[in-house]
Amino acid sequence: MNAAGYRVGRYTSPHLVDWTERICLHDRAIAPERLLLALERVEAAIAPDRPTPTQFEVLTAAAWCIFADAEVDIAVMEVGLGGRLDATNVCDRPLATVITSLSLEHWQRLGPTVGDIAREKAGILKVGCPAIIGTLPPDAEKVVRARIDSLDCPAVWPEPAQWLPDKSDSCPWAIADNLSYPLPLLGDMQLMNSALAIATLKTLRQEGWSISDEAIQTGMGQTQWLGRLQWTQWQGMKLLIDGAHNPAAAKVLRQYIDRLNPASVHWLMGMLSTKDHADIFQVLLRKGDRLTLVPVPEHSTADPLQLAELARSICPDLESCDTASDLVKGLELLQEKALGLKILCGSLYLVGKFLGLGRTESTLCSKN
Repeated sequence: MNAAGYRVGRYTSPHLVDWTERICLHDRAIAPERLLLALERVEAAIAPDRPTPTQFEVLTAAAWCIFADAEVDIAVMEVGLGGRLDATNVCDRPLATVITSLSLEHWQRLGPTVGDIAREKAGILKVGCPAIIGTLPPDAEKVVRARIDSLDCPAVWPEPAQWLPDKSDSCPWAIADNLSYPLPLLGDMQLMNSALAIATLKTLRQEGWSISDEAIQTGMGQTQWLGRLQWTQWQGMKLLIDGAHNPAAAKVLRQYIDRLNPASVHWLMGMLSTKDHADIFQVLLRKGDRLTLVPVPEHSTADPLQLAELARSICPDLESCDTASDLVKGLELLQEKALGLKILCGSLYLVGKFLGLGRTESTLCSKN
């Protein structure tokens, strides 16, 4: 939409390094002073005799204020948790609603099955509003389809895009719905994600928005997604970083690694205490791998020693399994190993801490 000449606001979570990343105008994080003013405005509107809103609710309200003041043409609002009761779900006539994927994430709050979670996700759908839906587990798809039918939503279920022979030396291309475009983001899951983006843009075009194929190609080619299958460097050491903070995300990372077929892998991992540690280890670890575990700073971290014990029980054929007291010491351990693919993952907060070290050189279009 930026490439088509529209004023665009984007609200996402979590941030990686700085809180201002969550609220972007024209693809740039807002200035800290602008965020502070918006937060003060929200704070002044909170009734002292009413329950205190959550941190996420306050930030979401600040985002709406900033987008209104900037008079954006369109706002892209990422749901924080679930959908039905999420703070972002206050717009009764969205231009379009998108459900990209669904897994057993946040099941402690949303429900123990994918069907339960799907009911919460489907809460963003509105009467008669276009819905663009990605590939879902069968139980979840059944729930979402029923909700779509009950609300009479025009629905699009796009097929994943397909890779094309490269048109340049730096960035792969894909094709979806007869439109080819550069796809700088790594991993096969971007075939589905980009197809959803294309379908959403074409839905808006049908509603009268002026979005040319050329603008779509330009916008797709400029897409960045830091901390997700990103090649970078730390003190000259080549490193792959990725959140992989739940089993579904871990499967995406594992699929990408399997395509690389490295001779050996050295993992540097930290996880929050609330995550499904065993399931993530089962997806990622293989015989002969090296594993170094560190705490996730400034968050409710899982104990690295307990994670190490769990990892050894799940994959007893690890080449090594040790711990480090912090992220930098863990990186130094990786640097001591001359060979093999080195990966930092397990938590977006840990990845954000790494990016905050200020020593990275991002490579967003890599064929490695």
